[in-house]
Amino acid sequence: MMKSTARSISSFTVFVLVFLGTSTTLYPSVATASSSPKMALPQLIPASSTSFRFEGRFDFSDAVNPVVVWQGSRISWGFSGTTLTLIFGRAKEQNIFNLTVDGRSEIISVPVGAGWRYQWPHPLEKERHQGMLFKRSEAAAGLVGFSGVEIAAGAKTWLPAATSYKLRMEFFGDSMMAGACNEDGPTDQWEDRRTHNNALSYTTLTAAAFHADYRCLAVSGMGIATGYVDVKAGQVWDKIYPRADSPRADLQAWQPDVAFVNFGENDASFTHNQQQPFPAGYSAGYVALVKAIRGAYPRTHFVLLCGGMYGGAKNPELRAAWEAAVKELEAGDAAISHYVFTHWSVNTPHPRVSDHRAMAEELTNWLKRQPFMTSFR
Repeated sequence: MMKSTARSISSFTVFVLVFLGTSTTLYPSVATASSSPKMALPQLIPASSTSFRFEGRFDFSDAVNPVVVWQGSRISWGFSGTTLTLIFGRAKEQNIFNLTVDGRSEIISVPVGAGWRYQWPHPLEKERHQGMLFKRSEAAAGLVGFSGVEIAAGAKTWLPAATSYKLRMEFFGDSMMAGACNEDGPTDQWEDRRTHNNALSYTTLTAAAFHADYRCLAVSGMGIATGYVDVKAGQVWDKIYPRADSPRADLQAWQPDVAFVNFGENDASFTHNQQQPFPAGYSAGYVALVKAIRGAYPRTHFVLLCGGMYGGAKNPELRAAWEAAVKELEAGDAAISHYVFTHWSVNTPHPRVSDHRAMAEELTNWLKRQPFMTSFR
């Protein structure tokens, strides 16, 4: 059975590229360089090395080839030397990353298959470097193993210094939270996920505003009672993979201080497009979801969100059903709050980066005024 581990918490930089210092403990690579400098071979640093810091919900059942699953997952490491090559395990569908080295970023798309290698294309001096791999594409769009890196013969790797996060945030939602289509033009497109960038979603931007470690468990098309995909929110919020039959994650290893929930757009739009009534089970399903998460996170403060797209902004049936669920939940739990976005994607079906920035600013400003946030300042 697969097992999830929250392999050490720290070093969240998001796309804004905030890199901190590194620790002084160096770890030798697992390979030995040739005795001849001219014939020296690069060194493989496997993913199982203690030089890597993993942040997010990964599948660690294979320690030498952990699977990068959810958008917003990060892998960071320190290294020396003049070369860097990333090695990936088996990749399914589309997996897009931001790779950042010493503050400079490249977008890399891992092709389907196994054993793909990516060499950092820019010159590196021999001094210390900082690497960060950030998964920008959605979990439901593709999965890929991470096998490690190759560095120059005689170079070193080390675990980056721990970041002093002020708090932990976790986001449960759909395509909007994932950042789907946010870098598209006037029309949403789903063929090339390079324009679906979680690093510039309102979730990541809000977490960055509070210098928070964060997780984003979001699936496009997913609803509470129905949606454009078969899986429902209540089936995957606690899983390693975005599917109902996935093994359960280790929810004790990492727990948020604040959890955000935003569902309903797909319940509303899917039924509307199918000329069906708004699902009668939405409110009860929403309440059951939040109570299930509360059971796993007894000390977390919940923020129930609505809006950002047409349904939450303009659909009266969704708003009424959501408000009924919120009223019931807040009546029985003092550690639950709610917020409705005033900004929404008027000109495009899904929010673009400018919309996400506006939503993040709204949510950040509201959070700063909330008493439950006082201890994190």
